[in-house]
Formats: sequence, structure tokens, C-alpha cells
Amino acid sequence: MEILWVLMALAMLAVVLVPLLRRRRGAVGLVPPGHPDAADPANYGFAREEELDIRMPGPDQDLLDVLDLVQRTQDYRGAQQLLAGTEARGERRWQRVQAFAGAASLELARRPGGVGETPGGQWLRVWRAEAPKDAGGAAVQAEFLVQQAWRTATPGTDEFRIIMEEAKAACGEAALLAPGDPIPYIVELSVARGLGYTREEFEQLWLKILDRAPDHMGAHLAALHYWCEKWHGSRELAYSFAEAAAARAPQGSLLAAMPLFAVFEHLPEITMVRSFHQSEVVTKAVHGALHAVHSARPDDPMQAHVRHLLVFFLVRGERWSEAMNQLIVIDGHVGALPWTLSPDPAAEFAVYRALAVAGYEANGGSPATLPH
Repeated sequence: MEILWVLMALAMLAVVLVPLLRRRRGAVGLVPPGHPDAADPANYGFAREEELDIRMPGPDQDLLDVLDLVQRTQDYRGAQQLLAGTEARGERRWQRVQAFAGAASLELARRPGGVGETPGGQWLRVWRAEAPKDAGGAAVQAEFLVQQAWRTATPGTDEFRIIMEEAKAACGEAALLAPGDPIPYIVELSVARGLGYTREEFEQLWLKILDRAPDHMGAHLAALHYWCEKWHGSRELAYSFAEAAAARAPQGSLLAAMPLFAVFEHLPEITMVRSFHQSEVVTKAVHGALHAVHSARPDDPMQAHVRHLLVFFLVRGERWSEAMNQLIVIDGHVGALPWTLSPDPAAEFAVYRALAVAGYEANGGSPATLPH
């Protein structure tokens, strides 16, 4: 009976102390929405969770308009024209190729087709049939096959290998249609990872990309996966690849952020420990990424990728103000690492955003003190 009274007294004490502890300077805790101590991201003009766009890391209204038109009318010509007018060696074209391929793949997953039913993504098949010499359509087809392999089959199985071999052939066809275009070779980087190219084969492929687009951030991120410990490399090889890219990055290039992606790919299983996220290796990588986004062109489409990953590390390192500075730039779109690894990217992003707001306010911040 005495033990019961002690437990009741401790529970009552907790009821009194927990809100006070949450309010003290520097303390952060998650509380239910509507709680008096809950920080409200809406006070900062942030989008509601249900409004977050999970399709892309950042805005590309031209792409959204064309995607809507293509999917509504099932007419590929809008996509063909958009890609034809997009710089071949630029980051945006690579993102648009991925987006069109992903849209076709998801359509097919939703409507696989059957007796008397047209399968989803039919516009891509028509595109390839009616314009077989179009380099943009060939690149989208190659990326579509890659995404189909990862989405519908298990690596190492015959089904996976068959689709990847088909994707490899599609990459070769796309490369022949546009000899100076790096995109077919960037698509093949994922094929190389899936089929397990030897290091010599991979290096030969990588040299073709360097000849065409040596500073392509998307290509470097795709290549990094191959060198990671969970695929065909190691932590040391991945770090070496990322650090070499950062070291040779020209002024204004986001390649200086590559080490942060290498750190993310090799996070230990338990990483909420504050000391890890304030360690030298993480701090150095975060500083490199911060320098990269501060010196990059404002319209660089890869900025959003770096800023999203920065939010992840800055929140875990309890660098609240710096996390908020990233959030005001990227809020509204969550189609990037690390959120896309979650079954619900918007919810995952919303949790980190709420933590950033709570930490910012616990240390004296407010909407009035946040620069825009």
C-alpha cells in the first residue's frame, strides 16, 4: 500500500514538473497538437502537413503543369517539348526525366491493365512508338525501366535482373540518340548498382559522365550509392569519393555538400544521440553543406536536396536557428532525402519541422526574429 502511495505522489509531481521543464530555456519535447506548450509551425507561414508536395524536392511549376496535362490527356507531346527545351547537361533535365518516368511507373502500378482495360502510363509507350528517335523519350523509357525494377522486383532475383538488363539496353539506345547527353549514363549508374558492375566497369561508365558533365550533382549522388557499404563499396570508399568531389568542386558548386550525403548513407542504427550529431565528422560535413548552399546559384535545382538533408542533421544536432533558416526556403516540398525513405514523407518532415520550431522558440526565437 505504501508503494502505491509513493507511485501516486511521483505521478502527481510529474504532472506539475513536466510542463515547467518543457518551458525552460533550451528544453524541447513533443506534445500533442493543441497542447498549450505546442509550437505552431503555422505561425511561421509554413504549409500544413496535408499541403506538403511529396513529388519534388522544390518548385518546378513548368514540370507540374506539363505533368498534369500529360496525365489528364494521355498526350506525351507536352513532356517531349519540355525536355527538348531543357538544357541537356543541367540538373533540371535529369530531375524532369526522373519525374516523367516516375509518373508513368506510378500510373502503371495503380492501373496495371487487364481485359478491356488500358494500363497506366500508356502515353510513354505511345511516345516511344511514335517518336522512336526522340532522345528525351528514350531517356525517360530507360529511367522508367530502372524505377520499375526497384519498385516491382527484389534485387538478386531473375525478374529484377531481366528488367535491369532491359534498362541497360534502353540506356545504350538513348546514348546513341544523343552522344553528348550525360542523362543515359546517369540512368545507367542505377543499373550498375543493381546488376553489380565490377569496379572497372563502373569506373569506365563514370568517366563517360565526367567527360560530359563533370560537376553534375545528381550524377555524383547516384554514383555515391554504388560506393556505399550496403552496395559494392565501403564507408571508406564512399567517404573518399564524396570528399574528392568536394575538393575539386568549382566555386558555387553544390558538390561541396557531398560528404554530408556520405555521412547520411552510413549513419549508425541509433543516431538520436546528441554527441554523434555534434561530432567532428558530422560537424565538418554540415559546415561544407552550409557553405555550398550559401555560395550556390539561387536557382540551382539541387539546392533543395542539400537543404532538406541539412534540416535533418541540424535538428538532430539541436542547431535550431540554422534549421529554421533552411525550412523557410524549402517548406512546401518534401520529395527529397531523408523524407522519401519514410512511408509517409510529409509526416516525417512535419515532425522535424515541429522540433525545429519548438527548439527555436525554447531558445528565445519567434516569428518576428526569423529572417525571411
